[in-house]
Amino acid sequence: MSEVNYETALNELKSIIQDLQEGNTSVDELAEKSKRAEELIRFCKEKLRATESVVKNLFGE
Repeated sequence: MSEVNYETALNELKSIIQDLQEGNTSVDELAEKSKRAEELIRFCKEKLRATESVVKNLFGE
């Protein structure tokens, strides 16, 4: 995921979820969107963990 930041990834993930909830995804797109959602979730989790680590270091926790 090059050139992607947390906000961009989160917004894309929200869009995918909305499409799935509204039934705007064909069967053909389902696997692709599911895979992309998994990538975005992984990216967001990693970003949050890294940020948590930085904050803990700043406050000496």
